Amino acid sequence: MFDNLNWWEIGALLLLALLIFGDRLPAVIGDGLRMVRNLRRMATNATTDLSRELGTDIQLQDLHPKAFVRKHLLSEEDEAAIRKPLQGVYDNLRADVTSVHEELKDVATAVDPASRPASRPVQATGGASPAPTPRISYDDAT
Repeated sequence: MFDNLNWWEIGALLLLALLIFGDRLPAVIGDGLRMVRNLRRMATNATTDLSRELGTDIQLQDLHPKAFVRKHLLSEEDEAAIRKPLQGVYDNLRADVTSVHEELKDVATAVDPASRPASRPVQATGGASPAPTPRISYDDAT
């Protein structure tokens, strides 16, 4: 929770809380902890009630709509029937992306001989090798 705060910042926040709340700080902390306990108890009760009503074992993570439908409302046959029409589109798209990726590799190799894989022979250039061009990946752009 406080991964991005260092000890000085946490100390400054505690000092600020002490200045704002003064003598009431222990009571405010107690009220906050009581509220967190009540929220956890409410979530546990809700999952227990839902599990009892549906007749299955539900965890808090299962309440995400996709996970809930997949786990509790669809059988494996239903899920396979839903996925089947889109599987061909997915396979075609995957093949297209793979072929484009291979073509891009070939173009990059033709443009920058230093980027050739070790399996391809490198032609001797009788002098100093050209300076490598900077490579930009999709991860760098984000």
